[in-house]
Amino acid sequence: MKREDARFHVEGGSWTNNISWVRGYDEVLRPMERASALFAEKFLGKTPFNPARYRDALFHLLAAETSCYRYWGRGMWTDYGRELAERSIRISSEA
Repeated sequence: MKREDARFHVEGGSWTNNISWVRGYDEVLRPMERASALFAEKFLGKTPFNPARYRDALFHLLAAETSCYRYWGRGMWTDYGRELAERSIRISSEA
C-alpha cells in the first residue's frame, strides 16, 4: 500500500499511539508474512483444495496476525505468535 500512497504507514497506529506495529517485531512479523504469502500461493484462487486444510491454515494465520502477540511484550507472547504463524506455514506447505 505504501507504494501506492506514500502517506500510508502503520507506525504509531495502535491504541497506545506510541508503540510501533513494526519496529522490534521481526521475530513475529517475518513468519507472519511468510505464512500469509504461502497461504495465498497454496489456497487462494486455486481449486480443488482440501477445505479442512484450508480452514486450519487460515485459522492459524488469522490467530497469528492478532496484535496481542506484538503488544504484550517479548518472550512468551511473541513466541506464541511466531508458533501460530509456523503452524500455518506447515499446514499450507502440505497442501
